[in-house]
Amino acid sequence: QKSNPEPKGTGLTAYETMPLGTMATMTFDPGDPAYLAAPYPVLARLREQDPVHWNDVLEAWFVTRYAGVREGLRDPRLSSDRVRPFFEAQPDGARRALAPLEANVSRWAVFVDPPRHTRLRALMSHAFTSRAVERLRSSVASRVEELLAPLAARDEFDLIGDFAWPLPAGVIADLLGVPREDVPRLKDWSDELSGFVFSGRNVQAKYERAARGVAGMAEYFARLIEAKRARPDEGLISALVSATDGGERLTAEELEAMCVLLLFAGHETTTHLIGNGMLALLQQPSALAELHARRGDPVFVECAVEELLRYDGPSIAQGRVAAEEFEIGGRRIRRQDRVFLMQGAANRDPRHFEAPDVLMLDRNPNAHVAFGFGIHFCVGAPLARLEGNLAFPRLLGRFPRLELATAPEWQDSLVIRGASRIPLRVVR
Repeated sequence: QKSNPEPKGTGLTAYETMPLGTMATMTFDPGDPAYLAAPYPVLARLREQDPVHWNDVLEAWFVTRYAGVREGLRDPRLSSDRVRPFFEAQPDGARRALAPLEANVSRWAVFVDPPRHTRLRALMSHAFTSRAVERLRSSVASRVEELLAPLAARDEFDLIGDFAWPLPAGVIADLLGVPREDVPRLKDWSDELSGFVFSGRNVQAKYERAARGVAGMAEYFARLIEAKRARPDEGLISALVSATDGGERLTAEELEAMCVLLLFAGHETTTHLIGNGMLALLQQPSALAELHARRGDPVFVECAVEELLRYDGPSIAQGRVAAEEFEIGGRRIRRQDRVFLMQGAANRDPRHFEAPDVLMLDRNPNAHVAFGFGIHFCVGAPLARLEGNLAFPRLLGRFPRLELATAPEWQDSLVIRGASRIPLRVVR
């Protein structure tokens, strides 16, 4: 698994001392459509003037400088166990209604701390390795061509619905051993769950919808797991069923939760890597022309994908909860305070990246934090990178001239950066 190297000369042994500015009263609404469409100017102001920003409306901290974000991602005082306190705070009636959601999501590796996280991650890593992902190269390439072929005859298409979503959804389904015909149904359940997981503030009845979605997926995977127990195959579910760590295996409930997590998260990252990346290229035609011209150079393509991840990656923030009271950059963080580590802002920090607002496809080194950092570094990063490395050259090879047909429709989320639709027009 490729991870980010320790950057030289940053001295990340403690949080950077961050001078306080004049932004404490800044109006910052992550649900504002203007912010969702163009968050980086706002994040730049926060990063320069109030890099540890308290938001009264959201009652949460926002950390925006690279040093603070990277250190925060590996600081054990900032807990990933942030959904359990939410459920525990619900009235009895509401908690009972959300029981399916709590039972599944509270077992996700991304929402637990060591030692529980260590055990789940170790068991998952037996089946989800770089070598296993690399074996998918030919099937991913075939899937890319299969999706692009029917688009060649069209004058317009939706990049998300017609390509950027079906590609990773089909790949993760194949990896898990899920029949392709079941993917649309799983997608519907996944969409119902996303409002809760991705902190969508304006999603109506998001908790009830999420409970319904996760219940559907959990029931589906419970049946599929039993079928794989009876007749093992080469898929990931069979590998997870047989995975052991020091003699321990995943429980039935943990298996269901891990399958839901992998299906849910397995397509989101790549979908928005492709969507955001193409938007960035369309906005900077010289970079698009360079990637088109050098699409046959795999080393350059890998470098370009890393830069697209840095420039406008699919994860704009990771949420944490303070496990104890401590200080970040001169600000006192209280126990149980919510803290958002703004990866998108960190990846544009001029203290770490030269010309950070410029898309430099040959940028190297590129120690971005688009996939996180530390023990919660995205386990699906190798798969997302493989899909990006295969998708962009083939997409540009098939469609060297594209333009936006209408403005993208951005998702309402505190943590995911992506569009639900990107209508494109083919220029003949």
